[in-house]
Amino acid sequence: MNLILLLGIVVTLATGIPVLLQLLRNHPRGLIILFFAEMWERFSYYGMRGILIFYLTQHLLFDDKTAGAQYGSYTSLVYLLPLIGGLLADRWLGTRKAVAFGALLLVAGHGMMAVEGTPAKQTLVYAGQSYDVDIKGRMEERQVRVMIAGQPHEFSATPEGGLEVKDMAPGGPLPAVMPKGSYELKNQVDAFGKNAFYLAVSLIIMGVGFLKPNISTIVGQLYPQGDPRRDSGFTLYYYGINLGAFWASVLCGWLGTDFGWWAGFGLAGVGMAAGFIVFVLGKKHLEGKGEPPNPELLRQKVAGPITREWLIYLAGLLGVIPVWFLVQSNQLVGWALGISVIAALLFIAWFIVGQCTKVERERMLLALVLIFGSVVFFTLFEQAGTSLNLFAARNVDLMGIDAAQTQSFNAGFILIFAPIFAAMWAYLGARKKMPNPTLTFGLGLLQVGLGFLVVVWTQGLAVEYKMPLYMLGFLYMLHTTGELFLSPVGLSQITKLSVAKVVSFMMATWFLASSIAQYVGGLIAGAMGTETVGGQVLDSSLAFATSMDGFNKLGWAGVACGAVFVGLSFLIKGWAHGADQPPAETPLITPTVDGEQQAARI
Repeated sequence: MNLILLLGIVVTLATGIPVLLQLLRNHPRGLIILFFAEMWERFSYYGMRGILIFYLTQHLLFDDKTAGAQYGSYTSLVYLLPLIGGLLADRWLGTRKAVAFGALLLVAGHGMMAVEGTPAKQTLVYAGQSYDVDIKGRMEERQVRVMIAGQPHEFSATPEGGLEVKDMAPGGPLPAVMPKGSYELKNQVDAFGKNAFYLAVSLIIMGVGFLKPNISTIVGQLYPQGDPRRDSGFTLYYYGINLGAFWASVLCGWLGTDFGWWAGFGLAGVGMAAGFIVFVLGKKHLEGKGEPPNPELLRQKVAGPITREWLIYLAGLLGVIPVWFLVQSNQLVGWALGISVIAALLFIAWFIVGQCTKVERERMLLALVLIFGSVVFFTLFEQAGTSLNLFAARNVDLMGIDAAQTQSFNAGFILIFAPIFAAMWAYLGARKKMPNPTLTFGLGLLQVGLGFLVVVWTQGLAVEYKMPLYMLGFLYMLHTTGELFLSPVGLSQITKLSVAKVVSFMMATWFLASSIAQYVGGLIAGAMGTETVGGQVLDSSLAFATSMDGFNKLGWAGVACGAVFVGLSFLIKGWAHGADQPPAETPLITPTVDGEQQAARI
């Protein structure tokens, strides 16, 4: 049995049984419905995320730079569209209808991801002659050869950047060594499969926009204000998120490697369909929560026989079209983000200067400092889906597991460490010794930077340019503990520090920061890429050196920013003016696997 599968079963049974017993015994039945619905939604998202970079580089044959940018565009829009979905739910749809509609779009998108089309083909052109590149296997099992006179020949990269063909006799159709620039690699990509992919991710982006900001809101609505069960309810909900993320990485990664992309993506779609069914059938257990704020307004006809509700659904479907164009252009996504950032900062600056008292001004400035810290942290943290995933496939001794399955490490560590951190925060909070938020952000940044540096510092352990798996695991452990220092504090502090009349806008700015981090992280991952043929790196030493150089720069950037935040914490700790000390009866913190505060919109 695959080692990660065995460990997953042990951890799930050890932690899951107590969680389910607590769900059934002490909490509203609606929490069970939301627990499983969100678990399956996260299963679908992380199942796709685990194998997406390999699909881009190996099925569509994008080079590393293009694949990193494409991944960044997709995840950036995933974090940007919830701003619209949350607004529509608050104003008209209500959270329950928004979640159901988003889930349907997600089912359609993930289902379409299973439509592979024909894999891209590659040919080597030399001296006017074309030679097919024979491509077999996926992820770390990728094998690439060049076909010459009907026979496959292995080839590798030369130190000068050219190609060396193995077992090539003198005077053959190809020289044993082809200098860089003397040959060309041409790709033939199936247009249907490529366009189906872009349509699929566009449906997923729009679906996440409707579902992501709204399902957790219903969790909060199940508990009356001051209900002591609310904190543990969100903790259980948080467990479901990470359980879905863990098993998605394990199972979809395994299926994608051993059976085909359709199987990995298809299982993610099945998971989302299961979440939708659970949510719809469990409506009665939601106790009427999440319904439209004004049902009559929603049923009002606004365009002939079309009601306002169906107009919103139609707009959501039509909105997939501009998203389809946008997701294909990393540059357009960058311009959209840039304009959004400038507009947001100008508004915040105007508000701080002209509308705030001294106390409000300093609280708002502290919120901006934390938002900047989150951009840095998640730019580094989200290398997991791109550069770290490719590093696992190319330069890690995986000891029998699949490269995509390493994406389960973060969620697995959260399942283990989250209860410990929750107990630690509760202990410190009860004694009024909670560190100020700037300090916890600094400690989180230090750890995400150190995660990269420990791999760089121990690169001497590599054998034939393959790092031991436990060192990659140690990196993810430090990233997870860093997340638990920073993520739980983030949006909770934004809601406390922001002036009441702009708190929703500041929340939107927080999500915008996550979107920026995804975009910049994709560009960084692309810059750390290595030249490939048929989606396979031909020079393991060059790939290893490139990754080590990139990890070194990322690591020191994280440590430097962390050190600045730690130092800054002593200078601006008074800017919170007591806002960072929650009342005893208020739930302290509820973190999530992807850096959000699930209770943010309660």
